[in-house]
Amino acid sequence: MPEALRRAALDYHLQTRPGKIEVVSTKPCETQRELGLAYTPGVAAPVREIANDPDAAYLYTAKSNLVAVITDGTAVLGLGNVGALAGKPVMEGKGVLFKRFADIDVFDIEVDSKSPEHFIDVVTAISPTFGGINLEDIAAPHCFEIEAALSSRLDIPVFHDDQHGTAIIVAAGLLNALEIQGKELADARIVCLGAGAAGIASMRLLLALGADRENMLLVDRQGVLHGGSENLNPYKSEFICECPERTLRDSMAGADVFIGVSSANLVDESMLQVMEDRPIVFALSNPDPEIHPARAHAARADLVMATGRTDFPNQVNNVLGFPYIFRGALDVRARHITRSMHIAAVHALCALTHEPVPREVLDAYHLDHLAFGKDYIIPKPLDPRLCDRIPPAVARAAIEAGVARLPYPAHYPPYETE
Repeated sequence: MPEALRRAALDYHLQTRPGKIEVVSTKPCETQRELGLAYTPGVAAPVREIANDPDAAYLYTAKSNLVAVITDGTAVLGLGNVGALAGKPVMEGKGVLFKRFADIDVFDIEVDSKSPEHFIDVVTAISPTFGGINLEDIAAPHCFEIEAALSSRLDIPVFHDDQHGTAIIVAAGLLNALEIQGKELADARIVCLGAGAAGIASMRLLLALGADRENMLLVDRQGVLHGGSENLNPYKSEFICECPERTLRDSMAGADVFIGVSSANLVDESMLQVMEDRPIVFALSNPDPEIHPARAHAARADLVMATGRTDFPNQVNNVLGFPYIFRGALDVRARHITRSMHIAAVHALCALTHEPVPREVLDAYHLDHLAFGKDYIIPKPLDPRLCDRIPPAVARAAIEAGVARLPYPAHYPPYETE
């Protein structure tokens, strides 16, 4: 990181008051009567209501709009296992994004845990506080075990953004890119470099959307996952193939799609040159992609490319997903986030990209024109229509899946105030 940027980032977090978040009261507490309503004796009334009916907590507390952003600090950004406390700035930042894009309140929680079992127990114990749990920056393969266990134990939505958030945006962008390139997902030969949380979740979601497992190659540090691969965890084992390819270079020959969720500069021009006609390249390593866009476009004039960076077209950015997915889930008080809710978000993102781009979005990105095509396969993060499109689609999917407590989205308590 350049020194000027490092200093600016530290000053940003330090200035005025430390950190990026605060807790603000939503009710007045200026008079004796208001004090008596906020705390004793008045607070006893909602306590009794909740004791008689736990779902009343959605009416009388912040639970209905409160998400926990929780980490153990084992996989923070690209910095690795820096520990729970060092992950706190990222968790606070996630809270800022939830509030900015979907008006969802967040408590960030950093768990100093040395085992998945302990982490699961801690999160389970504190879960009554929240309307949803967003797991963040937890290393694979433990992240899979943790999410599955919590989803099974809890009756509120549990979502691991590094898995499903990435997968949803990748899938939406890829479906649009395939349309532009005149290809079908069921026929596309897909190479994914990176067999951690994002890679495995993306391949699982693409399978649910209609991709052919026989056309998928998953590549980790040891090469293509195949029948002779050693020391594979159960999650990687899902994607073993019986194939002659062993290296990334081997796998790229004839591929229609490359998805990189790994590390910088692992792909060169010669690898792109042996891909199929009209290839699709998602080089999502941040801040430095698997191959720089300038090199990629120089190698293949017929490609569609996406990265994880804001300074190139087609940014695959999780902020397009997680705030709005939780908004939709909270609006119907969902018990879980299902695969059908993931898919609903994918299709909502795809559809929005086909609509005319409003002037306020163009102005935000200093653009004169933007339309569905090679440089616009996914909506821009500052598009205000995201909150109008994705939450209703997710809420509808939750209702249809039978995981919603409410038969329709409710933003306000169903009672009359004085």
